[in-house]
Amino acid sequence: MIRIVLVDDQELVRAGLRSLAERDGDIAVVAEAATGRSGLSRVRELRPDIVLMDIRMPEMDGLAATRSIVADPELAAVRVVVLTTFDDDELVVEAIRSGAAGYLLKDVSPDELRHAIRVVADGSALLSPSVTRTVMDSLAHAPRRVTDGGRLAALTGREREVLEQVGRGLSNEEIAGVLYLSPATTRTYVSRLLSKLGARDRSQLVIAAYECGLVTPGED
Repeated sequence: MIRIVLVDDQELVRAGLRSLAERDGDIAVVAEAATGRSGLSRVRELRPDIVLMDIRMPEMDGLAATRSIVADPELAAVRVVVLTTFDDDELVVEAIRSGAAGYLLKDVSPDELRHAIRVVADGSALLSPSVTRTVMDSLAHAPRRVTDGGRLAALTGREREVLEQVGRGLSNEEIAGVLYLSPATTRTYVSRLLSKLGARDRSQLVIAAYECGLVTPGED
């Protein structure tokens, strides 16, 4: 059973998400909260598998609450998925930098919602090619934060190539095909990149690929 906490200041939204998430019986909403502060308290109390976190809330917004969850060693197993609207696209990058494992639009379909919860609960980041494009479009309109060369200097040539493809939104299988690697070898490279770059998950590798200049928004 996947245990989730819903954090959103709109009661109707929470009710709808609960109904959609619990439909198949393998996902249970163990708590709801209307503010980031109360949500953080419930997460610390219950330690769910997943938190569905709204961004704009009173007292403490979702990004601050996400950062608090990610920074707490006792909550290392808790994964945060940020809920957003099209108007919040500029905040997607900041959500990922804050440690969110992914994000969902509030008009997500029932099947997409349950799939996303299962994907993140299984330890993966929710970052499809379409999500990657949204992230990159947001980056294109944000101040560029290119880091010094130290991050790339720590990578081998092949690791840079893998990071570039991750930044373009390719899956491990797709990267394996492009770079003529086995899927197992590709997974090993991705794991090394997470460790070397201090990234929590694949979402943050996309940000790193952009910040290091390996990927530019608008590239095909």
